[in-house]
Amino acid sequence: MIAVYSSFFFLLISSVHSTPTISFSPQTLNRSGDPVTIQWTGVESPSDLDWLGIYSPPESPHDHFIGYKFLSDSPDWKSGSGSISLPLTNLRSDYSFRIFRWTQSEINPKRNDHDHNPLPGTRHLLTESKRLNFRLSANRPEQIHLSYTDTVNEMRVMFVTGDGVERIARYGEVKERLNNTVKARGVSYERERMCHAPANTTIGWRDPGWTFDAVMKSLKPGVKYYYQVGSESKGWSEIHSFVSRNDDSDQTLAFMFGDMGCSTPYRTFIRGEEESLSTVKWILRDIKSLGNDKAAIVSHIGDISYAKGYSWIWDEFFAQIEPIASKVPYHVCIGNHEYDWPMQPWKPDWAAYVYGKDSGGECGVPYSVKFNMPGNSSEAKVRNLYYSYDMGSVHFVYISTETDFLKGGKQYRFVKSDLESVNRSKTPFVVVQGHRPMYTTSTKGSDIAVRVKMIEHLEPLFVENNVTVALWGHVHRYERFCPISNNTCGERWHGSPVHLVIGMAGKETQPIWEPRPNHPDVPIFPQPARSMYRGGEFGYTRLVADKERLTISYVGNHDGEVHDVVEILASGEVISGSSDDDGKDSSLGSKSEFEVLWYIEGASVMVLGVVLGYLIGFFSRRKREGADSSNTGRWIQVKHEEET
Repeated sequence: MIAVYSSFFFLLISSVHSTPTISFSPQTLNRSGDPVTIQWTGVESPSDLDWLGIYSPPESPHDHFIGYKFLSDSPDWKSGSGSISLPLTNLRSDYSFRIFRWTQSEINPKRNDHDHNPLPGTRHLLTESKRLNFRLSANRPEQIHLSYTDTVNEMRVMFVTGDGVERIARYGEVKERLNNTVKARGVSYERERMCHAPANTTIGWRDPGWTFDAVMKSLKPGVKYYYQVGSESKGWSEIHSFVSRNDDSDQTLAFMFGDMGCSTPYRTFIRGEEESLSTVKWILRDIKSLGNDKAAIVSHIGDISYAKGYSWIWDEFFAQIEPIASKVPYHVCIGNHEYDWPMQPWKPDWAAYVYGKDSGGECGVPYSVKFNMPGNSSEAKVRNLYYSYDMGSVHFVYISTETDFLKGGKQYRFVKSDLESVNRSKTPFVVVQGHRPMYTTSTKGSDIAVRVKMIEHLEPLFVENNVTVALWGHVHRYERFCPISNNTCGERWHGSPVHLVIGMAGKETQPIWEPRPNHPDVPIFPQPARSMYRGGEFGYTRLVADKERLTISYVGNHDGEVHDVVEILASGEVISGSSDDDGKDSSLGSKSEFEVLWYIEGASVMVLGVVLGYLIGFFSRRKREGADSSNTGRWIQVKHEEET
C-alpha cells in the first residue's frame, strides 16, 4: 500500500513539474514554402512573453535567431501545450527550434528591432528541438528568376544552390524535349565583402549559397519555351516556361511597382511587408490570364527585399517572387535600401542628409550578385545601375538615383546617349524609371535636394528627347502628375513627360501629402493642381502599349481592380482617366485597353474621390526606418568567384 501511494505521489509531482518538450512534423521538408508544425508540452505557468525561436543553422547562438513567434499565437497556449505551423524557406542549412521564458523585468529597451520594439530575451531556455532538414537542401536549384539580355533572342535565368558545382539550363519548345543546353556560371560572396553591420556580423550574415547565371540563346520570337535548371548529379528544378521576346511585335505588357519587400512567417529584426503577398497574388493572376503567346515583364524600381543587412530576407524575397519571376523577366533598379551607407563613394555635400544607412551594411553587394540586368553597368563594382532595352513599342530606361547622375558623370553620359539614339519609329514611347522621385507631393524634406538636382540635370534630357513617362518609387503610395516640366503642367507629353510615383507595392510607411495652397487646414485632399491622382491603397501598375497608345492602370490590392487610368497617345495627347475635385468629368467609360488585353473578367474602373483612402494614408504614417549601426567601416567592392 505504501508503495502504491509513493508511486501516485511521484506521478503527481511529475505532472506538476513536468519537463517541457518540443517536436515538429514532418521531419524533412522538400522545398521552400513547405509547412512545418512545431508542437510543445509541459510549459509551466505559461506567460504571453514565452516565445519560440527559429534558428538556421541550428548551432547559432541563442540571440542569433532567424525569427520568433510568441507561444500565445497558439490558441491553447495557456494549457502549457500548443502548436504553431509555418512555412519555411530553404536556407541551405538545417533548422532547429527553441522555447524561451522571457519576463517583463528582463525587457531591454536598448535591444530593439527596426521598429523600436524590444527583441525577446534568451536568458531562460526551456527546451530545444532536434534538427529539421530540407531534402537535397544543398543541391536543389531555387529562387529562379528571368531577365532579358542585350540580345533580343535570348533569355537569362538565374538561380541559387548550396554549392558551386557545375549546373546547366536545358530548354526547348516541347516540355518533354528540352534538347538545348547551356552551362550556368556560378558566383558567391563572403561576409568580408559586406561593408558594415549587421550585414557582416554573425547576426545578419548567413551563407548566401551560389548564384548561377545561364543565358538561353537562339530563341524564336514570341514562342513559348519550357526550361529546367540543375544537373543530373545534383538534381533538377521543376520545369517552368516563358514566352520569348518578339522584336517584330508592337505590343508591350508590363507590371510595374517599387518598394515591395516580402513577408516572413515569423517576427524578426525587421518588419515583414504583409501587403507584398497581395501584390504578388494579383500580378500572378494577371500573368495566368495572358495565355501562352503573350510576353510580359515585371519592373521593380528599387527597395527590392528590404533585407537591410539580414541576409535570409533575400532568400524569403526570392522564394516569394519565384512564381512570377520564373515566368516573366523580372527587372530591377537600385534603391536606397540596397545601396546606401555613409561611406558610399559618391556622396556630395548637398546630399549629406540624403544617403544614410539604409542598406544595413550591404552596400550593393547582394543586389549586384543576385541580379544581372542588361548593359553591364557598374560603378565601384556595384552592378545593375543603369541600362535600357526595347520591348514592343516601348523603350525602357532604368537609372540609379543613389549614384552620380549629375551632368558630366558616367551615368549622365549614358542617359544622354541612350535617349538620343532611340528609334522612335520602332519605339514611339520612352519610359524612364528610377527610385527616388523627381516629382512628388510628399513633404519628406530630406529628398528635396535630390529632386532639385534631378530637375536641374536630368529633366532637360527628358524634355529634349521627348520622354513619355517617368516612373519613380521611394514614396510608398501611388501618385500621378499632369504632363510636367519645370514644375509646370503642359497640355501634351511632348516636352512634358507624365510622372508617376508607384512605390505602393508593400512597404507600410506612408507619406504626409502636400496640401493645395488654398486648403491649408485639409492636409490630405484635395491635392495640388499638378497632382492628378493620389492613392492611399497598396497595389501596382499595369502598362499596355502599341504604336498608337500607351495605357497605365493603377490596381488596388484590396480588390484587384483598377482605380486610376491614364492613356497616352503617340500623337501627344494625354487622356486622364480620373478627375480632380473641381467638378471635371470623372467618368472612365468602358473597360480600359489594359483589361481587354488581359481578359480579366469583372475588372471595373471605379469613380475616383474616395477620401477614406487618403485619410488612411495620412493617419497611419509611421516613423522612417533606419539602421542603428555606427559610421565606421569601409566600402568593400563586390568581387565574383567563378567556378572553373
